Amino acid sequence: MLCIPIRDLKDTNAISKLCHESREPVIVTKNGYSDMVIMSAEVYDRVKNLSVYEHLMQAEEDIAEGRVTDARESLRRTREKYGL
Repeated sequence: MLCIPIRDLKDTNAISKLCHESREPVIVTKNGYSDMVIMSAEVYDRVKNLSVYEHLMQAEEDIAEGRVTDARESLRRTREKYGL
């Protein structure tokens, strides 16, 4: 992962080019510590999709481990709880 100091954010064209060429998030540091992360829209979409896959993997694990509830039963309890 690339790191740049916050003072380098003044050159927005160079930062944009760096984000697109690196194809990964760029860490912005302030006083030597991580402060922000910037990335191209393409990288953001990829990261966002990874989160979806992590949730799907967790759901598959829950099913395999039997951590499931009958849908009708779950809806009935929700309706009771919220007076629907």
